[in-house]
Amino acid sequence: MQRLASSRRLLQSALAPGRAHSSLSAAAVAAAPENGVAAPKMPPFDYTPPPYDGPRLAEIARKRAEFLSPSLFHFYDRPLNIVDGKLQYLFDEDGRRYLDAFGGIATVCCGHCHPDVIEAIVNQAKKIQHSTVLYLNHAIADFAEALASKMPGDLKVVFFTNSGTEANELALMIARIYTGSHDIISLRNGYHGNAAATMGATAQCNWKFNIVQTGVHHALNPDPYRGAFGSDGEKYAKDIQETIDYGTTGRVAGFISEAIQGVGGIVELAPGYLPAAYKMVREAGGLCIADEVQAGVARTGSHFWGFEGQGVIPDIVTMAKGIGNGMPIGAVVTTPEIAQVLTCRSYFNTFGGNPVSTAAGHAVLQVLEKEKLQENALVVGSYLKEQLNILKEKHDIIGDVRGRGLLLGVELVTDHQKKTPAKAEIAQVMNHMKDMGVLVGKGGFFGNVFRVTPPLCFTKEDSDFLIEVMDIALSKL
Repeated sequence: MQRLASSRRLLQSALAPGRAHSSLSAAAVAAAPENGVAAPKMPPFDYTPPPYDGPRLAEIARKRAEFLSPSLFHFYDRPLNIVDGKLQYLFDEDGRRYLDAFGGIATVCCGHCHPDVIEAIVNQAKKIQHSTVLYLNHAIADFAEALASKMPGDLKVVFFTNSGTEANELALMIARIYTGSHDIISLRNGYHGNAAATMGATAQCNWKFNIVQTGVHHALNPDPYRGAFGSDGEKYAKDIQETIDYGTTGRVAGFISEAIQGVGGIVELAPGYLPAAYKMVREAGGLCIADEVQAGVARTGSHFWGFEGQGVIPDIVTMAKGIGNGMPIGAVVTTPEIAQVLTCRSYFNTFGGNPVSTAAGHAVLQVLEKEKLQENALVVGSYLKEQLNILKEKHDIIGDVRGRGLLLGVELVTDHQKKTPAKAEIAQVMNHMKDMGVLVGKGGFFGNVFRVTPPLCFTKEDSDFLIEVMDIALSKL
């Protein structure tokens, strides 16, 4: 019955009238006024997708509701059928163009269908798609070497996985084996995955099922906006020591955290927090794990890795998303000494280090260098953040603007003093923005934070268009 109800709701949503209805031309849709207000003109872009002759939205929605997990959800009152993408733009079944300010959840870093990445994928797929790591192949070795060159200190041994969840699972296991301890400390509001150990490390009830989750202690989150100590990172870090003293044997396996919490609402940890936390954890015998699944791979602009913004060097770094630009790949990078612990048993991952995925990853690093996308993330991200702060002065519903580079968050609240989450309002604004051609993400524990994580080829012109659209959408509240 629940599945049938879910199917009906999805079909009703898909068939509901909307501005992207197939009876309208793409040009007419783009020019259509939004409740009497003409949509801003999107920046010019020299690409027209080929005509789409595949299944339409309603048919896809029917199949999704019938054959895919009922736990899947979608943004917007009427879902989008995205059929084409190029760099920072996406196209629906009618050829309408959208500015992608979400990047597939901070995943697309070089841009959709970047020609260099596509060429690497195709060339490798023509040779061999899969063998096994039991045989040698240069693609995995070349990418591991290139990835290691981006790491500080002695972090140079790479284990490949298929996702960020897998990478974090492996990192937690390595820490427990290496130290001989079981206790892990993570941060409240953090998200690290949806498997057994990572769900334990995740500290938001929205993402946790009622399964056995042992050996994880969640410390106070150093949130400058909602936290008790504002931007004083060292005060928050004292809770790490108290957690060790009162919740463990005094020895721990490790500490895992993002430098900027992605799913948690683009929360940048208070300055000075990680150096103090790392010191306490290491004194208790633990390893420090940096979850760079969303903050890493040049996205913050100022640094290649998010943790570098706090001046620390972890013992283990995990990553995924951006390193593949959409290909399924994750990685764990650690020191030779720590990596050695996995030789006490057999560790194996069938698809970890797949030749096609690693060839794509290597191409991603080359594109980032060649097109100076880290520098672009810094310049454009700083400009966009300035414009968002100007918008904050105009619209009282914006409670906070935060983040670095092209990893930005805009929190909406209905009361600045109480910081009451504007959950219904953000959904309205997102729908209006979509109707005007801009796609953004949503996150935070309360679901009231815009997640602005576009491809790193985003431009100032794109930023201006996003700001203008967001301004109009917020004005409708």
